[in-house]
Amino acid sequence: MPDEQGGWSPAVAARIEGGLARLIARLPAGVVARMSGEPPVEVDGGRLDPHVQLARAVRRRRGGPGLCEPTVEAGRERYRRETRVFGGVPTVVGAVRDFSIPGSDGAGMLRVRHYAPPPGAAPREGGALLVYLHGGGFVLGDLDTHDEPCRMLCRHAETHVLSVAYRLAPEHPFPAAVEDAVAALGWARENAASLGAVASRVGVGGDSAGANLATVAARYVRATAQLLIYPATDPDTPRPSRERFGAGYFLDRRDHDDFLHHYAGSAAGRTADDRRAPMAYRELGALPPALVVTAGFDMLRDEGEAYAERLGKAGVPVETIRFASLVHGFIHMTAISPGARGAMIELARRWRAFTGREGGAS
Repeated sequence: MPDEQGGWSPAVAARIEGGLARLIARLPAGVVARMSGEPPVEVDGGRLDPHVQLARAVRRRRGGPGLCEPTVEAGRERYRRETRVFGGVPTVVGAVRDFSIPGSDGAGMLRVRHYAPPPGAAPREGGALLVYLHGGGFVLGDLDTHDEPCRMLCRHAETHVLSVAYRLAPEHPFPAAVEDAVAALGWARENAASLGAVASRVGVGGDSAGANLATVAARYVRATAQLLIYPATDPDTPRPSRERFGAGYFLDRRDHDDFLHHYAGSAAGRTADDRRAPMAYRELGALPPALVVTAGFDMLRDEGEAYAERLGKAGVPVETIRFASLVHGFIHMTAISPGARGAMIELARRWRAFTGREGGAS
């Protein structure tokens, strides 16, 4: 209902917008592209997904604050609301359970959520487990914001997933999130059997900031493989994609800078600690095999692909997938963009194949 000023509350407006977006997702791509009122967006030989282009056009016209504005808490609530609304109907998995595990020293307990694959998807002797670290710039995100991506990974990769709510900045700046990621991965290896998995098949992954944490955690705790979805690996080096897609593509430079400030402090106070910037790590050859996923219209694209190249040169088995028509955050767009949904299913199935699991879920 309208609020006291005669407008719609943010929650109601978001539900209306989400419902319309899901209806539009069913329309042909050509119709959707025309609805944006803009010509096709083509950069670096790629054409922006039409459904994403429409969402981008709506956002550009509406304007609005940055991801951490006007306050961090307001940004967190907006992120929760938008991911919930645009997540659509939850993907069915075998079972979902929330509980807590010990965090790093002095961190107390960490909330986690375990997703079990549908019956028959995992072998009787124990299945694979993916420890998943959510994105959000080390500042935003929680178990609920990444519920649907974890469900899709669980179902289409036929794997157990353990989603981790690590401590967030600015309340808990670097290296708190790193310490929690390491603790969670260690716990998963020691307790894999209790989740229906085996310790020898525990992988680690995440998106954006979560992918950063995943590849760092893999240095300290043995993992079968890494799933790095548009990873943040090199925060300080200018690259072409950062310039081309630093405004108007869902993750802006100002958001990136705000995240870094909250996580690592001012530029003058940052250290050269390679746990913050995985690209600077010198011992890459000791890391497990990696599946690196990037998006064509993402400011983090080039650093993710450069990191994959460095892994390969260091002797790490690596596979890179670029979804040329998509943007940063596409894992949250599966209900409004058929292209994003298809990409999420493809990367899940590639992860299953990458870690040696045959078969498929429909």
